Amino acid sequence: MTPVVKPLAGWRVLVPRGGKWGDSVAATLRGYGALPVIAPMINFASSDDGPALTSALDDLQAGAFDWVVITSATTVDVLMSQRVAIPDATKIAAVGETTGAALTLAGYRVDYVPEADNSARGLVKEWPKSEINGRVLVPQSDIAEPTLVTGLAALGLDAHFVAAYRTVGVPVADHIRTDVATGRIRAILVTSGSVARQIAAQLAPLPDATVVACIGPRTAFDARAAGLAVHVIAENRSATSLVEALVEHAIHPTDSTPNDSAPEG
Repeated sequence: MTPVVKPLAGWRVLVPRGGKWGDSVAATLRGYGALPVIAPMINFASSDDGPALTSALDDLQAGAFDWVVITSATTVDVLMSQRVAIPDATKIAAVGETTGAALTLAGYRVDYVPEADNSARGLVKEWPKSEINGRVLVPQSDIAEPTLVTGLAALGLDAHFVAAYRTVGVPVADHIRTDVATGRIRAILVTSGSVARQIAAQLAPLPDATVVACIGPRTAFDARAAGLAVHVIAENRSATSLVEALVEHAIHPTDSTPNDSAPEG
């Protein structure tokens, strides 16, 4: 019987997020022969401006907004913890399928998800042409870039940002730093600009042989801005696409090295 060759056999891969996402990615990596190392590098905390968030959510429940745009499952958690009831007249947009699924599981409906590009830029680009008037609430991380709010405003919408939560760094264990520094960890997954900045702050400089794999062009741009070399860019902002891109790089390393790319907006 011909032995099954797994393209990531022997690769230690750093997974910088925990929870269900991290466990799922780790299981997928194991299927390709990798040895996943889960080490969450960011976490989420309550907003520093609680009164502003409470006021915005009260206005949302009172029907003051025509749309609310949700960009992460963490924001969904905030809505649930605050027991926010979104009026039927207020439409709900999700930045991507993962966030849309989180909304659905939480009991919220989803009226719009961009099809081609699950990102803030894609959401703005694909925004329904018939919905370019009205007030929009955009609850995001305190360090979210203004891409979404400015993009919606450029379409003619009255977009309002509110900090729904804070993104904070989580120190990794000393043995993780050692394993990265010595090259024992072969690849690092980068799932957001926040994660990229934590990798740069806590683990750089990375060994030349360490493969940095990013979950899309926007994240790759942020990783480069943080001083990281990028070797792999997933075509889609999904865990499956990220792992598949790393596998492709392992099989054809010279074919999957990306060129520098411009920011998505």
